[in-house]
Formats: sequence, C-alpha cells, structure tokens
Amino acid sequence: MSNEEQRTPGEDPIGDEVPAAEPAANAAGSAPQDGLTVDDILGAEQNEDAHAADQADVAAAPSGAPEDFYLEDLRRVTAEYANYRKRTETNASLEKQRLTAAVVTPLLTVLDDFDRAEAHGDLEEGSAFATIAQKVRGTLERFGLESFGEVGEVFDPQVHEAIAQVPVPGTEQHTVLDVIERGYRLGDVELRPAKVAVAVGADG
Repeated sequence: MSNEEQRTPGEDPIGDEVPAAEPAANAAGSAPQDGLTVDDILGAEQNEDAHAADQADVAAAPSGAPEDFYLEDLRRVTAEYANYRKRTETNASLEKQRLTAAVVTPLLTVLDDFDRAEAHGDLEEGSAFATIAQKVRGTLERFGLESFGEVGEVFDPQVHEAIAQVPVPGTEQHTVLDVIERGYRLGDVELRPAKVAVAVGADG
C-alpha cells in the first residue's frame, strides 16, 4: 500500500501546505464589508456624533440670535460714531467762534464810541458818520456778534457787571437802571459782560 493510501482521515500530510489563518476581523465577527476598514467605520460614527451635537446646539440657540447680536453691535458702533462726529463738530464750531472772537474783541471799543456818539446825538440820520457806524455794526453782526444789556432787565450776575448801585424807592428786585457799556457774545463765547448801574431798594 502506498503512503498516500495509509493516511488516516484528518491527519495533515507531512510537507503539505498549511491553510492561512483567517483575518482578525473575521475571527472577531466584525469583518468590514465592501472594502471599508475599521478606521473608516469608526470615523464615520464620530462624524455622525459631531453632526448630531451641532444640530442640538442650533436647536437650543434662540431664534435669530446671531442676527440680533450683529444688529446690536452695528447699532452700538453707529451710536459711538454719531457721538464722536457730534463732539468733533461742536469742538470745531467752538474753535471757530474763539478765533472770530479774537478778531472781533478789539473792535468792541469802536462800538462803544458809536453808542456814546448816538447817545449825544452825533449820529444824525443820513450823515456819513451814521452810515459808517451802521456798516460796521452790520458786518460784525454777520459774524455772529450779539449785544446784551438793556435798561429795565432783571440784574443777572452771570451776564451783568454792577459798577454802581442806586437806591430807588419802591424797588423790590434789582434791575438794570443804566447801561454803561453793552455786553457782547459771539455764539457760545462771551466776549465781555454788560457794565450796568443797578437799582436797589431804598433801604439797601
């Protein structure tokens, strides 16, 4: 009998090739299908979990919250810019008034001379002197110059400078009895207060 005939069933022949072991994935019962690896499957599961978490965050956020945030931020920036522009314009206007005041102030004495001449009747209607006075006053008014201080006004220490007090019977409130020099302002800049004589009560 030949050697081949004497082999017992189940006995591996000596020198014959031993079948290769099954892959670990097949042995564990989780063999990848369609060419996918275990890492591919685990990565897909992680992506699904992350997507689900993002969906949950979106659902939990208030409706329109991103738009409201950017809109509120835009409103804040717009308000800050508006305030900055307003302050800049105010400062520029005040600086312009101060520069104009520096030029106009020396001319106030000329206006005082016109007032004294008018009080003495030297500014006759139609005279050359009256025409000059009118042009000078009109020019300064166009620059924004304003005068204040009139007889009969209530005395205000903020705008009046009392250089004399005159007792007047029956006076209950201090009032301007006479204007020695008019006060002048240019916009928000006060050039000088009005110099006045104040009527006070006879009892002081």
